[in-house]
Amino acid sequence: MRYAVLGTGMVGRQLGGKLVELGHEVMMGSRGKDNPAALEWAREAGPRASTGTFAEAAEFGDAVIEAVGGQVARAALEAAGAERLAGKLVIDVSNPLEMTDGDVRLVVPEGQDSVGAQLQRAFPEARVVKTLNTLNASVMTDPALVPGEHQVFVSGDDAAAKREAVELLGSFGWPAERVIDLGGIESARAVELMMPLWLTLFRKHGDAMFNWQIQRASS
Repeated sequence: MRYAVLGTGMVGRQLGGKLVELGHEVMMGSRGKDNPAALEWAREAGPRASTGTFAEAAEFGDAVIEAVGGQVARAALEAAGAERLAGKLVIDVSNPLEMTDGDVRLVVPEGQDSVGAQLQRAFPEARVVKTLNTLNASVMTDPALVPGEHQVFVSGDDAAAKREAVELLGSFGWPAERVIDLGGIESARAVELMMPLWLTLFRKHGDAMFNWQIQRASS
């Protein structure tokens, strides 16, 4: 399968590398065709890895992973082009974070909104699924790094798109029973609002090798 990964940061490189490792073809998209980080990633990832602009990557991919910062996610998809996203699974892994006085904080969108919901509204023909934004990049693709029955979440309006996302998560090592479906894309607000606590725990522990585990009482 062909994947477009939009974004050249740690998350984009981690997800893109795992997809190549699993045998997929991956084009990493960025604003400029000759982005140094993307070119370096492609050299290291091997012959199934390539680079291009956001638009070229979106055209290439059967599915799209949006892995830029939440503050610029819409701009990245606009550069990719709505016509190239139409009908495709678009996985949003972003959080609206910004650096302020040397510290990272969450920027809460106006109203009861989220990046995921904004993207679905702006690109109604895309099939947006929010997932993987609540954990460290390395744990995204190797959940065994954290012991226990910890979980990952999915939000989206398209049931088939969520099934495709769950299948992809399964290839990363997430059993279906550890993927919690939160419902429609409006629930993406909840997982984005988990980030202040995640950042607080990161500062407390000094590393990001942890995840959420929801433990229910036995019936």
